[in-house]
Amino acid sequence: VQLAESGGALVQSGGSLRLSCTVSGFIFHMYSVIWYRQSPGKERELVAGLSALSRHTVYGDFVKGRFTISRDDANNMFYLQMNMLAPEDTAVYFCNAETAWPPTAFGHWGQGTQVTVSS
Repeated sequence: VQLAESGGALVQSGGSLRLSCTVSGFIFHMYSVIWYRQSPGKERELVAGLSALSRHTVYGDFVKGRFTISRDDANNMFYLQMNMLAPEDTAVYFCNAETAWPPTAFGHWGQGTQVTVSS
């Protein structure tokens, strides 16, 4: 089982990024997919989640309509489109996949990708 994030970068405040997570080794379409993030000195927090068959979504309160999670089951990938980024969005972003819904933070994890937003 492997999950690999990509797309993290340094971006200016107000900019956009799209994170990708490529998965392999399990029946992807049966899994919920989730993005988490963690900043230094802070607890990990849920950014966005999307259930199997895209029936349900959940977003962290801080997202406020700026981010969109999506999935491409045919290619075993999912994404996080982030717009209107702010310095407080600076964090390591992790992708996660699990069979449960709502998300429980168990399941399979990627290694993380750094997002840095400069002011």
